[in-house]
Amino acid sequence: MPTASVLSDQRAPAKQPQGRLPQGTAFAGTAAAFVSLYLAAGAPTPLLAFYLRQWNFAPPLLTLAFAVYAGGFLAALLTVGSLSDHIGRRPVLLGALLVQLGSMIMFLSAADIRLVIAARIVQGAATGAATTAFSATLVELAPLARKNLGTILGSVGMAGGLAVGALLSGVAIEYSSQPNNLVFISLAVITVLGIIVVVFAPDTAQRRAGALRSLIPRSAIPRAARAEFAAAAPAVAAAWMLAGLSLGLAPAIVRNVFHFDSGLVNGLASFVGPIASAVAGLAFIRVDGRSGMILGILASIIGTAGILAGILAGSIGLMIAGQILGGIGFGAAFSAALRLIIPLVSPEERGATVASIYIVAYLAFSVPVVLVGLLAASVGLLPAVAAYAIATCLLGSISLFGQAKQHQRQAPALVPRPTA
Repeated sequence: MPTASVLSDQRAPAKQPQGRLPQGTAFAGTAAAFVSLYLAAGAPTPLLAFYLRQWNFAPPLLTLAFAVYAGGFLAALLTVGSLSDHIGRRPVLLGALLVQLGSMIMFLSAADIRLVIAARIVQGAATGAATTAFSATLVELAPLARKNLGTILGSVGMAGGLAVGALLSGVAIEYSSQPNNLVFISLAVITVLGIIVVVFAPDTAQRRAGALRSLIPRSAIPRAARAEFAAAAPAVAAAWMLAGLSLGLAPAIVRNVFHFDSGLVNGLASFVGPIASAVAGLAFIRVDGRSGMILGILASIIGTAGILAGILAGSIGLMIAGQILGGIGFGAAFSAALRLIIPLVSPEERGATVASIYIVAYLAFSVPVVLVGLLAASVGLLPAVAAYAIATCLLGSISLFGQAKQHQRQAPALVPRPTA
C-alpha cells in the first residue's frame, strides 16, 4: 500500500539535520519504527478469528472490528496529518507512538470484542497521525544522493508491514498457547524501541506558524486534476476493496468455506495480497503512470475473478493465486493513481488532494467489508463475498473505460503536427 509521502516536498534540505544518532542509524531506525506501525496494523487480522472462537460474539462484529481501524486512521490523517510541518516531526511522532503503545496495552487487556474494537480505533488514529510525519522524515533523513530511497521505503513499508504482521500473528496463533500476549507484548517492545529512536534522531522540520489552522480537515480536488481523479477513483476503490478482501474477509473465508481452523493458514491468506502489492510497487516504479494504471486494473479484475473462482470451486490454492494477482494489481494501480494525479496540482494543493484520494481508499477498504459482514448474516458468506467481488470488478471496469477516455483526450497532444 503506497504511502502518503507525496504530501511532503521531496527536496533535500539545505543542510543535513543534526541529532544524537548518526544520520544513517537514525534513517534505518526511523524506517523500522515506521514499519512497526503497519506490523501492528496487520497483526490483529488473524487474531480476529481467534477472538471469535474464544468469545463467541456475533460474526458481523468481526468485520466491524477490522473496519473501524480505517475510521481512526482517516480522522487522524485529516486533522493532524500536516501538523508536523508546523511543530516539527519529533513531537508528532512521539505522540503517535505513545498512542500506539496505549493501543497495544488495550489489546493486551481486552476481555471482549468491544475492547478490541476500541483498541483498533486507537491504533488507526496512531497510524494516521504518524504516517505523513514518518513519510516526510524518511525522505528528509535519506542520503542526499538517494532521496528516492525514503519514498520507496515508505511505500514498501506500509504493505510489507501489513503482510508480515498478519503472517507472524498467524504463526503465533498456530504455535503459541497465548498468541494475543505474545503478539502485543512483542509489538509493545518494538514500539518502545521506536520511541527511543525518535527521541535521539534529528528533527528534520523547522517550526512555522499555522499549527492550529493545519488541524482543520481539508479535502479538495483542484480543477486541473478532476478528470484524472474521476478516471482513477473507481480503480482506487477497487484496489482497496481487494485489500479489504485479503485482510478483512480472507480469515472468515478460510474458516467457513475451506474449513481450515488454522492460524497459520489465516496468516498466509492475509499475507499474500499485501506482500504482492509491495513487490509490485517496486517493480512498476519505472512504468509510466497510464500503463501502470491499465495493467493494475486488469490484474485487479482478473485477480478478483480468480479469488471468486477459487471460493466457488473450493480451491484455496486458486484463491491465493487470485490474491497474489490482485495484490499486484493493487500495487500497480494505486501507485499509478498517485503518479497521474499529484503532478497536476501545486504543492499548496497537494495535501488536500492526497486527503481526497485517501478518503476514497479507506472508505473502500472498510465500509464494504462491514456490509459483507451484515449481508452474510442474512444470505450467507458465499453470496455476500460474490457480490463484493462483482462490485470490485465493476469498479475496475468503470475505471478502465475512464482511463481509455483520458488516453484519447491526451493523445492529440502527443502526436506531432505535420509540417508543410
